[in-house]
Amino acid sequence: MTSKRNDAWQSHSGGEKQRVHLARALAQSPKELILDEPTNHLDVHHQISLLRLVSNLPVTSIIALHDLNHAPMFCDRPLVLQSGKIVASGAPEEVFTRELLRDVFSVEAHVEASAYHSRPHIHFVL
Repeated sequence: MTSKRNDAWQSHSGGEKQRVHLARALAQSPKELILDEPTNHLDVHHQISLLRLVSNLPVTSIIALHDLNHAPMFCDRPLVLQSGKIVASGAPEEVFTRELLRDVFSVEAHVEASAYHSRPHIHFVL
């Protein structure tokens, strides 16, 4: 974003604005981060980069994510809400089950450990 530092705020895309907000938060050396859909408006490259960065920070991060494959990849202790109530929390392997996906999200899916990072990977059934 350094190359765009002199550009008007209105000229930035939604993803660029999202990245600037995170940079502003990190510049304050926080002990905790609360992020509400930080990957919204980002292309997949920037989604993964942002989540990798946040997951490697030495701070507690509370992140609202709607991508059901990003959550188990980057979150150590995911928590699933339904109608404002906690229905599951724990290790990604315990939380992201076929039954939970069916009961909470109304989708049929197969869940298996990724060959690339061993965390749960969700394959949605058409």
